[in-house]
Amino acid sequence: MNIDLADVTLHVDETLDSDGLAQLEEAFRARDGVVSVHIDPKRAHLFLIEYNPELVNSQDLLAITHFQGLHAELIGL
Repeated sequence: MNIDLADVTLHVDETLDSDGLAQLEEAFRARDGVVSVHIDPKRAHLFLIEYNPELVNSQDLLAITHFQGLHAELIGL
């Protein structure tokens, strides 16, 4: 079985502490279809998310941040 994956970079406007970063990362990982979440410690406001577009899309991922009470933009598709 061959699965095509997509990735997106998401910019979170708020500055999150380590607990906030972990909580948001866990929210992304809990979404069916998310394969990986990477946060660069030097740019903790950027999340690189790899996902299966047959199960989830970039707007779903953006909605996760809004559900967490955060503001974010998709900056790479």
